[in-house]
Amino acid sequence: MPRPIARVLALLELLQSGGIRTVNELADRLGVDERTVRRYACHLVDLDVPVESVRGRYGGYRLAPGYRMPPLMLSDDEALAVLLGLVAGQRAGLTTATGTANETAAAKIRRVLPERLSLRLDAVLRSLAFTAPAREADSPESGVLLSMADAVHHHRPISVLYTAADGRRSERTLHPHGVVAHSGRWYVTAEDVTAGEDRTFRLDRITGVRPLPGSFEPPAGLDPSQRVLSGLATAPYRHEVTLRVQGTAQQIHTRLPAGVAIVRELPSPSGAHPETELWSRVDMRVERLDWLPAVLASLDRPFVIERPDELRGLVEALAERLRNSARRIPPHE
Repeated sequence: MPRPIARVLALLELLQSGGIRTVNELADRLGVDERTVRRYACHLVDLDVPVESVRGRYGGYRLAPGYRMPPLMLSDDEALAVLLGLVAGQRAGLTTATGTANETAAAKIRRVLPERLSLRLDAVLRSLAFTAPAREADSPESGVLLSMADAVHHHRPISVLYTAADGRRSERTLHPHGVVAHSGRWYVTAEDVTAGEDRTFRLDRITGVRPLPGSFEPPAGLDPSQRVLSGLATAPYRHEVTLRVQGTAQQIHTRLPAGVAIVRELPSPSGAHPETELWSRVDMRVERLDWLPAVLASLDRPFVIERPDELRGLVEALAERLRNSARRIPPHE
């Protein structure tokens, strides 16, 4: 899209947000001088867009009351961003339970785009390849997600119907603190007033949200994302793993993310170099141990296994397989 046309449409977008915009403000936002802003405004008037000029100290431009911009006047970059966002959201599981919503939304966007742009975007979508298969997402109902987000924003208590992992259903009163999307699932962190404790709930297991009277004050300094990750890392699993790894928390999290491992940096011994001799304690709860030896090897850092002993045997077995493979001589052709 030619730059002057793109800037005219950008001016329309700014005016569409409402209120009076001064010429100086519009010039700064568009990266042009005030004379050019006035020329762009005239272009919009020529296109039958009701741009009004407001005189006075606080004057500028505004759209006539009741006017709405025609739908989806998107540049190439904007249209590509929207469609790729829909595809990425579906692949990551960041969708609601209405499985066709992404497809119908993308179809509506393509239907109103110019044919030239629509054909190019279709070519992009057909040529996309993903290195990992899409996981089956556990998506919440759209009404649940929207109602939960509204309750978080307005600090409003809610009543929910929740189905636990074992199938038990219960009605709970929550003070929701934040909605978090992680690994294809949606979570809400909340004070469970019914149980008298802070908990994390999966939104796909909630079948009803009902607002309650009143409001609550969320805890100061709360980080919902960190609470979800900590909760996942400390959830009850079959094996409890404790390691000591030489390295910083940031270095260790490159292979053992926060949703898997809790990493605490240990104080350096007196006289030790802080960068080369820093050790960290790593705690994990996992259902299986067979994937851990390869991950520990990929860290390429000294480590000590504190528990369980079963992990020692798995690491030794991997080391033996690697040693045998390294010693094999390729056959003569």
